Amino acid sequence: MDLRKIKALIDLLEKSNLTEIEIKEGEESVRLSRASRAAPPQLIHAEHAPAAAPVAHAAPSAGKAPAAAHSSESHGKPGKEVPDGHTIRSPMVGTFYASPNPDAPHFVKVGQMVKAGDTIGIIEAMKMFNPIESDVSGTVRAILVHSGQPIEFDEPMFVIS
Repeated sequence: MDLRKIKALIDLLEKSNLTEIEIKEGEESVRLSRASRAAPPQLIHAEHAPAAAPVAHAAPSAGKAPAAAHSSESHGKPGKEVPDGHTIRSPMVGTFYASPNPDAPHFVKVGQMVKAGDTIGIIEAMKMFNPIESDVSGTVRAILVHSGQPIEFDEPMFVIS
């Protein structure tokens, strides 16, 4: 199911008095539900293909993070000091994971050298695990997000210099 259709369904749910919407197109199914009028809708169930497991290797991705200019702003996180360097920002909304599974070591640590193309994290969006790759080579100066944390589009995630 197209992401635009899902966003349209979310808008419809927000503007209506409905508490739940379920749409089926062939084998694909999306169900949106909310607990109360004040709570935003949440994705309860979406299936159209088997869920991909997180991978520890760098895979080509169509949704690479856009290269951001050097920045020391915290972009919506007041009080958080961001060191100088190249800021890698989230290319999508989802949940950030620092390792391929809970028992595995993190992809990167502060002080670690990375090369352009190295996987530095994963963002889960709609049951799809998207590897986040470094777009520059250098040393990781800061990790601005925690594993399991919800993340917004264009939110600063790493600083590399």
